[in-house]
Amino acid sequence: MNQTSASDVLRALTLGLRVNPTTEAYPRNSESRTDFEEVEIDSLERIAQEVFDCQKCGLCLTRNAAVPGMGVREPLVLVVGEAPGADEDKQGLPFVGKAGAYLDEWLKALGFSRQDTVYITNLIKCRPPQNRDPHPDEIQQCSPYLDRQIALLKPRTILTVGRVPSAHFLGGAHRMEDIHGRVYEFRGIPVVPTYHPAAVLRNPDLRPVVWKDLKNLHTLLVVKGLAGPLPTRSTR
Repeated sequence: MNQTSASDVLRALTLGLRVNPTTEAYPRNSESRTDFEEVEIDSLERIAQEVFDCQKCGLCLTRNAAVPGMGVREPLVLVVGEAPGADEDKQGLPFVGKAGAYLDEWLKALGFSRQDTVYITNLIKCRPPQNRDPHPDEIQQCSPYLDRQIALLKPRTILTVGRVPSAHFLGGAHRMEDIHGRVYEFRGIPVVPTYHPAAVLRNPDLRPVVWKDLKNLHTLLVVKGLAGPLPTRSTR
C-alpha cells in the first residue's frame, strides 16, 4: 500500500489541488525522450521543484522551508507579498500566520478565497533572517520564479501587499501612501498595491484605507464581468 509522505502533502498543497495540471515537467530520463529536439515545457510543478531545490542565494542556508505559493490556476487575484515569515518558513505555505489569517478575511470580504479564486505567493520564496528586507541580489535571483508563475497562472488582477513587492512591479521605490489603491499595469495585467496585512494589524487606522483599496480591485473584476456584488456582510 502506497504511503504519502509529509513532503508530498506539502508540495501538493503548494500546487493547487483544485485544478488538474495541463502540462508536465521534463521527462526524467533519456529513454522517455523522443528523437525531436528537446522542448522545455514550464509548469507550476517544475517551478515549485526548482524553488525547493534552489541554492542561488544565501537564503538557502538559513531557511527551513522554501515557499513557492499556493492557490488556483488562472486566479481572479494573484496576491504577492514580500517574503515568507517565521510561520511560513516552518510550514512551507504562504501567509499562514496572523497576517495570513487577516489576509483571508480581506479575501472573504470580497467573496474570494485561496481555495477557489486566488493564488498567493511572495516575491522572495525563502525567509530572510529576522524578516529583514530582501537584498537586491536576492530579488534578482528569485524574481524570475515569480515572472514564470505569472506567465503560467495568467491572473486577471494582481494585488501587491507591502512596499517591496509593489516597488518590484512598479519599477522603483515608492511610498505606500503615494501608490496604494491606484491601478497600474504589469504586462497587461492590472496591479493594485496596498499595505501588508501585518502593517494593518500594527496600525488599525489603515483598515479603512485598505478596504477602499480592496474595493478598487473588486471593481476592476466587476467591470470585466468576473465578479458579482460584494457579500452583504463584509469583514474588513
